[in-house]
Amino acid sequence: MSDGDTNEARGDRFTIYFDGDCPFCVREVSWLLKRSARSGGRLAGIDIAAPEFDPEAHGADRGAFMARIHGRRQGGELIEGMQVFREAYAAVGLGWLTAPTGWPLLKPLFDLGYRIFARHRVRLGGLFGRACDTGACQLPDRPAISRR
Repeated sequence: MSDGDTNEARGDRFTIYFDGDCPFCVREVSWLLKRSARSGGRLAGIDIAAPEFDPEAHGADRGAFMARIHGRRQGGELIEGMQVFREAYAAVGLGWLTAPTGWPLLKPLFDLGYRIFARHRVRLGGLFGRACDTGACQLPDRPAISRR
């Protein structure tokens, strides 16, 4: 991704803010961004763990970004939680995979499940051999993902 790859540079793009120190986040966002590149590039990724990331410039404080996944719609609205996954998957042509998570009877369960996962993701990362003493799971080698 080039430095110009932001919602501001391309209005039809959905941006996902992810923790580049979280193995779960990196794996899923890497996969989504590769799929996006093959299907029109409608998804952008910004690493909130990058030293140069300025959370206030993106509409929230660092604690909020670290507590839950965030995304930015093409109109500029900042969203969080399961809705980010629904929209990110839709942006890469896989909305059908996450559609059930938005159905009226299932939505509250999936939203709750994500909140529980988000609260414990650092500890879960530690189960997979990551050092998580600082509140972020440090990866030995980072994949080539935009670190903005």
